[in-house]
Amino acid sequence: MSRAIPRRALAAATLALTVLTVPLAAAAQARPTTNAPAAHSGARCDARARISTAYDLPGDRVYPEGIAADPRTGDIYVGSYTTGAVYKATPGHRAARVFLPSGTDGRTTANGLKVDRAGRLWVIDSTAGAAVYDLRTRRLIARFDVPAGAEPFVNDLAIAPDGSAYLTDSNRGVVYRVTPRQLVRAATHGGRAALTTAYDLTGVLPNGPAGTLNGIVADPSGRYLLTVDMTGGALYRVDLASGAVRRVALHGGDALHGDGLEMRGTTLWVVHNVTNGISRWRIGDDGAAARLERRMSDPALQIPTTLVRSGGRTLVVRSQFDKGGPMGQGTPQTPFTVAEVDGI
Repeated sequence: MSRAIPRRALAAATLALTVLTVPLAAAAQARPTTNAPAAHSGARCDARARISTAYDLPGDRVYPEGIAADPRTGDIYVGSYTTGAVYKATPGHRAARVFLPSGTDGRTTANGLKVDRAGRLWVIDSTAGAAVYDLRTRRLIARFDVPAGAEPFVNDLAIAPDGSAYLTDSNRGVVYRVTPRQLVRAATHGGRAALTTAYDLTGVLPNGPAGTLNGIVADPSGRYLLTVDMTGGALYRVDLASGAVRRVALHGGDALHGDGLEMRGTTLWVVHNVTNGISRWRIGDDGAAARLERRMSDPALQIPTTLVRSGGRTLVVRSQFDKGGPMGQGTPQTPFTVAEVDGI
C-alpha cells in the first residue's frame, strides 16, 4: 500500500496474521492487476502480471490457507482453515473436489500443506500438529503431535531434499523437524509420535516468539532453510548442518506481512497477506542475502496466504479471511478460489 497503516497482531487462533485498523480494500473479481508503485527502491512493477481464477473450491465456508503440488502428477491440494477439509484440483479441470472431508481424523483446521516426493501429503492442524497421508489410498500414515504443555501455533512446513519435514511454530518461535526415519518409526509403532524442536529462533526474533514466525522453505541443495518473520519483515537463514541462525540481508525491500514462501533455484517468492501482495527475490551468497526483483499488489488476491509454483504456473490461495473469516466480519465471494498470477 502507498502509505503506512497502523496495525495490531491477531491472536494465534486467527493464524497470527496482522489486522489492519482501517478497512481493507474490497476483494475484486479476478481481473488484470493494477500494480501499485514500488514501496522500496529496487522493486519493479510488471505490466504483464495478470490475475485469473485457476480453481474453484466447493463450499461456502472454505477460507483456504495452504496449498501444495504433487511433483509427480501436478495435482494440487488446498486446505480449509475453518473446516479442516482438503481439496484436490487436477490441471485442466477448474472445479476442485473434496479429497479429505472436514473432521477427518478429528481435524477441524488445515493450514500448511506439502506433498513429498514419495507421494505423501503433509497436513498441519495448527493447534495439534501434523498428519501424513498416502495420496493413493488416502490412508493416515502417521500423526505428529505438538509437545505436551506447549501453546503452539504450527503454521507452515517445508520438505528438504533428504525428505525431512520442517515446521514453523508461530507462537513458540521454533522450527520442528520430522526425519524420514522418524516417520517410518511412527508409522510402525502405533502411527503417532511427538514433534521435536530442531531450531529455536526466539533469541533472534526482535518482536519475541509469539505470532511472528510463518512461512518456510528449504534450499534446493539442502544446506539451509529460509523462514519469514511476518511482523518484523525479516527473513532468517537456518543452517541445517550447524543450526546457526542469521538474518538475511534484504536489498530493495522487506518481507513485512510475509506469509507463505516458495523457492525455485535461487528465486524466492513471498506472499504478503494483508497488503494483497507478492514479491520476488533473488537469493545470493549462499542464502545470506536477497535482492528484491519485483513486487506487486492487487485486491484481487483477496488476502493471499501462500503460493505454489507448478507446471510453470504461479498458484495463489485467496483466503478471504477478512470476509467473515478469522480476520473480520462480512460475506465472502463464493466460490472460494485459487488464483493464477502470470508475470510475477
